[in-house]
Amino acid sequence: MRGTQIAMLDPGRLDELEQLWLALHRHHRAVADLAVLRDDALSWRRRRDWYAAMLAGGHDFALVARADGEPVGYAFVHIRPGDDDTWPVGSHMAELVSLAVAPDRRGGGIGTALMDAVDAELDLRGVVDLEVAVMAGNDGARRFYERRGLRLGELLLFRFGAGDGG
Repeated sequence: MRGTQIAMLDPGRLDELEQLWLALHRHHRAVADLAVLRDDALSWRRRRDWYAAMLAGGHDFALVARADGEPVGYAFVHIRPGDDDTWPVGSHMAELVSLAVAPDRRGGGIGTALMDAVDAELDLRGVVDLEVAVMAGNDGARRFYERRGLRLGELLLFRFGAGDGG
């Protein structure tokens, strides 16, 4: 973590996240219980478009961890109204959409530092409720979030028509 700095992502620098997203996407492909999209370029294009749309809304944010000026991790957070019909949430709810750390930096505290920065930013915004989706089979990520106080709230089940992960 020494020499690593965390700051808000300038939306004009979204493409700097590509290699980190692809590393996370490939990790998901390795651990997932279901087929994951095999086309990395398509995955990034879709993810980038989604990120850009969220950032354009003005409420969502991304934090980037940099070492020697190079991105080594990021956290992307979506904030929405908290008018949930099931869960007792406040006026707004945050979703950690992505937490990615460069494979050669995993286990070195970058993910923890990013989550600490996410929590600090949410605190500034008055948002206390957070949800995180963890890929089935990504047991290390699940343990990481559970150590931070998150608990299993629901399971998502899927049926895919394409079937083979295209």
